[in-house]
Amino acid sequence: MRSLKCDHNFVIIRSREIILLSVERWVVMLTREGSSDAGRRRPKALALLSGGLDSMLAVRLLLDEGIDVEAVNFSTPFCLCNRCFLRGFAEKLNIKVHRVFLGEEFLKIVMDPPHGYGSQMNPCIDCRILMFKKAKELAEKIGADFIVTGEVLNERPFSQRREAMLHIEKEAGLEGKVLRPLSAKLLPESEPERRGLVNRDRLLSIKGRRRLPQMQLARKLGIRDYLCPAGGCLLTDPRFAERLREHLKHERDLTFEDVSLLKIGRHFRLGTVKIIVGRNEDENKKLTAIAKVLGIPRLEVAEHPGPVTLYIGEEKTDLVEKASAITVRYSDAPRNVPVKVILKRDGKEKVLETSAMRDEELEAFRI
Repeated sequence: MRSLKCDHNFVIIRSREIILLSVERWVVMLTREGSSDAGRRRPKALALLSGGLDSMLAVRLLLDEGIDVEAVNFSTPFCLCNRCFLRGFAEKLNIKVHRVFLGEEFLKIVMDPPHGYGSQMNPCIDCRILMFKKAKELAEKIGADFIVTGEVLNERPFSQRREAMLHIEKEAGLEGKVLRPLSAKLLPESEPERRGLVNRDRLLSIKGRRRLPQMQLARKLGIRDYLCPAGGCLLTDPRFAERLREHLKHERDLTFEDVSLLKIGRHFRLGTVKIIVGRNEDENKKLTAIAKVLGIPRLEVAEHPGPVTLYIGEEKTDLVEKASAITVRYSDAPRNVPVKVILKRDGKEKVLETSAMRDEELEAFRI
């Protein structure tokens, strides 16, 4: 058998049969081989970039394949995001990052998620659907060919099961259009793979909750700094989730102000009244500012260092006295001795006198 040579090796003679590569594949291969064909632009992807290791790896893999990448970073009122870290990563790779805040829409989802909650108060499936819908709009705006995420099969039990991932992209109107480079070989072939925009052979088959393969890949790619995989969303925190659950049970509504208050202080429930006690000077300042803006009554011990306490609800004498006693408990005032507590609201002050609440009684009201 004699082989014939061709400039780009696109014609292969084997057993007297000529195999011609498809035109689309031929063009893609020309691009990868360094062709100067100016009539075809590089494929473009919009990457969901959280700042976690998985999404960072997904971006790097695409850039190494010669894909033009822009990223979108979503945030919510519950994010614990390190934007400085994310900015540094994007600048290092010279990629543009679009920032999208999920506000009122996301609060509605948290109150009543169609697909339910995860282990705590995290509506991960509905959150992901919303992000994908927003990403689809942005991708169309910037002319991206497909969307990429750092999702790893079975890494998160609620939203990263195979069925859940495929359902999410379908609900978002992106069926088959989402590429997950870290687990692509374990999932159905996506549209960008079928079109030859990316080489499936170079994609990975990572799965499970162990992060050793990702860390090994990070070392190989020279990525040494990345955020801890846990703690990115307050809704997964058991303590915060309990506060939120209790709040929705009593208030049946959720606002940005509510979220701000849920994040700080010690929380107590006196019947229909919510008590929030500052834990340090910084929280005292935040509570004072919120109280002034929203017109919420606040309590402070008059002659001793102590917390600022917000009193949210109807001002009943017996409940105000209990709130005062809780305030004294967390102050530097002596125990078992009545001290002055000032109730402040709208520039007016009222002086009460009470002693610290006993710890046994206090625990009955703690949220």
